[in-house]
Amino acid sequence: MTGTFLSLAKSRYSVRAYENKAVEPEKLRTLLEAGRVAPTAANHQPCVFLVIDDEAAMAKLRKACSPHGAPLAIVVCADKTKAWVRPFDGADMVDIDSSIAADHIMLCAQDLGLSTCWITYFDPAILRAQFNIPDRLIPVNILAIGYGAGRPQSPERHAQTRKPLDSIVQYGAF
Repeated sequence: MTGTFLSLAKSRYSVRAYENKAVEPEKLRTLLEAGRVAPTAANHQPCVFLVIDDEAAMAKLRKACSPHGAPLAIVVCADKTKAWVRPFDGADMVDIDSSIAADHIMLCAQDLGLSTCWITYFDPAILRAQFNIPDRLIPVNILAIGYGAGRPQSPERHAQTRKPLDSIVQYGAF
């Protein structure tokens, strides 16, 4: 395998068990910076990050989802008042923008020796109520972050777990 990015991407996997060890503040700051610099449609920058990093807040989060015992979570939100809308079909880009930011954070975490789990199985109403999330913000996903417990998955697993390229790529036209 060539290239450090592809190696990084292949080494990342969803972790559902974490060590009882806090994420260092400088690493958290780096993760947030990775999300901040992510590209957004027309540079509207609709992303807002809610950091959950203490036990009281994690207990509130557990009412809305399972953060799998992670010591840190980032709720990635999209400000719908800052959405860029494609004029041809009215497609709103806030979910896409927020997902790109989440992906930047997730891959940055992997690069820093941290593990993550992308969570979309959460109750938005409970999440809103527990954290007073304003109506203008849409909670798009939650990233559970910490030091993974257990044996990492093989970067070579994709040969068995992903569709082959020739089944998903078309050249020129369909």
